[in-house]
This record gives sequence, C-alpha cells and structure tokens, in this order.
Amino acid sequence: MSEVVLYDYWRSSASYRVRIALNLAGIAYRAVSVDLRVGEQKSQDHIGRNPQGLVPVLEIDGQRLTQSLAIIDYLDQTRGMGLLPTDPALRAKAAALAQSIAVDVHPVCNLSVAQYATKLSEGAEGMPGDWMRHFIRPGLLAFEALLTEFEQAPYCTGRNPGLADLCLIPQLYNARRYEVDLSNLPSILSVEAACAEHPAFAAAHPEANVPT
Repeated sequence: MSEVVLYDYWRSSASYRVRIALNLAGIAYRAVSVDLRVGEQKSQDHIGRNPQGLVPVLEIDGQRLTQSLAIIDYLDQTRGMGLLPTDPALRAKAAALAQSIAVDVHPVCNLSVAQYATKLSEGAEGMPGDWMRHFIRPGLLAFEALLTEFEQAPYCTGRNPGLADLCLIPQLYNARRYEVDLSNLPSILSVEAACAEHPAFAAAHPEANVPT
C-alpha cells in the first residue's frame, strides 16, 4: 500500500476522530500539520486538497478524502472495523448518538465559528469560553440520555469502540479545555475512562500529536 498521509491539526476534533480510526484500523500514516491558528487551511496548497479549506484530509488507497465522518465510514467499509451495529435499528440509533456530537455540537463549536462569534460580540468578557459552554454542556446532557439505549460495556455501544466513541472523546477534550461542567454525566465519564486506557485513543490524543 502506498504511503497514507493525513493532513490535520493537532487540536482539531475532526482530525482527532480520524486519528483514532486510523489507529484502531492499524494503519500507519504520516501526519502533515495544517496550522489553523495561522490560517494554513486557507493556503493555495491546502485549498487544492480540499476546496472547503478544512481539516482533515486523508490520502489513502490512491484516494483523497475529506470530511471526518466520510473518511471514517470509508475506513469502516474497507477495513471491516465494525464501528456501527449491523442491526438496522441499532445502527440508526448508534449513528444518531455519534451525530448528536459530530453534526449538532461540533459545528457550532468549530474554531472559526467561535472566533467569529467572539468578533461579533466585540470581544465580550468570557468569550469564546461562554460560547463553547453554552453548546457543549446541553449536547453532552443529551448524549448521556441517548446512551441509555445501549449498555456501556465499557464503550458507548458495547464491548468494542464504535463511531460514537470516536466522536465523543474529542468533544470531551474540548469540554475540559473550556471548563465545561461535566457533573451528572456518569456514563460519559465511564466511557471516557475506558477509552483513555485504549492505545488507539491514547496515541491519537492532541497532546501526543503536537507538531515538533
């Protein structure tokens, strides 16, 4: 197999998800940092890789893939990772669990969105932290309630890491970064503890991927 290349940013939640998936699949890759802080995602080179000017971008199997959920689905389909249940109803519920973070919470807490909200507020005191906490805490409360559809044994939807875990753990990293109240979330915290012990999650952690 030709070299696998991941264009990412160490603190990007979407990139973090893909790093976990690559590790779970046992796929070695070369990481190329795209520094969002200085706008490298809008450079001509990166726009050439992804017209949206976003990370991650994954080059694998002769393909160039964008959008973290689409990338993870490709890895799941081609590497037989079993990230979602096979039963149609359970699959839909597990996908909804993951999407409650990836589709609803994450987009409004994206760095560019939070920066723009801070600009519109004219740098109001407490921004962007107040913005992040306003969306992350309710999203996690809903996720906790949705988890009751599954047995955490010890991961979100069963004995093996699934798509929901890949979406939850990066969001929890951001939650802690912005001092979100994580009280009354026992199932989430239990899943977080289990994932922290898994080598694929540990190797994908932002602090283990700071560019040198």
